[in-house]
Amino acid sequence: MGGAHRHLLIHEEGPLHRLPPQCKLAATVLFVFAVVATPREEFWAFGVEASLVVLAALIGGVPLWSIAKRLVIEVPFLLFAVLLPIVGRQPRVDVLWFSLSEPGLWAAWNIVVKGTIGVAATVVLAATTSIPQLLSGLERLRVPRVMVGITAFMIRYADVLGDEVRRMNIARESRGGGGGRVGQVRALASTAGTLFVRSYERGERVYLAMESRGYTGTMPDRSTAATARAWAVCLLWPAIGATIAAIAWSVR
Repeated sequence: MGGAHRHLLIHEEGPLHRLPPQCKLAATVLFVFAVVATPREEFWAFGVEASLVVLAALIGGVPLWSIAKRLVIEVPFLLFAVLLPIVGRQPRVDVLWFSLSEPGLWAAWNIVVKGTIGVAATVVLAATTSIPQLLSGLERLRVPRVMVGITAFMIRYADVLGDEVRRMNIARESRGGGGGRVGQVRALASTAGTLFVRSYERGERVYLAMESRGYTGTMPDRSTAATARAWAVCLLWPAIGATIAAIAWSVR
């Protein structure tokens, strides 16, 4: 399930791979909250929290270069952060040949460091946990099963629709479709309409097929309960992160 996620998942079996997904999900969310709660002025605290992410990656067998490559997903947020020192309010400071807003610089730093650490922690989670495991972990964390089911179908059929778009583009180009920019825009609009109709029809067929096989609105839960030891191991990371944030506030 989820062709895009197959490129994120590291298939080498490691200690993090064997931990229950609900524990890893809860630990990642709590750790990100701890990072967000850290005061932006305490640089050392972010260094420790980043080291925790690196340590988790090393334990899970996730290459650091792979994490760095996947951090490209936060580029739009970084572009937004770059503008803050330029359009921010007074007071202003001179940096090289530029006059930049001091509050804007702090805001940009806050977004960049917290966003990068949070995304890196999420990348480690995605690299050590498959999509079915994540979904079963959400169910174990008492997320409504309807929401989990909708998420599962969205992930599953994103690849199906992507393949459908590729087939439609190949068929259109093999018939000489496209042309100039106006022709490409017209073809794109036509493709989008056709894709919507095909997606709706396929969804109806899939739902009827599932109903005929006994589907009652929720998928069967095949996950197992986590042990106290697994919870303790996973929650160690957010506990350290929360401790670091608390110390940073106390010495601020």
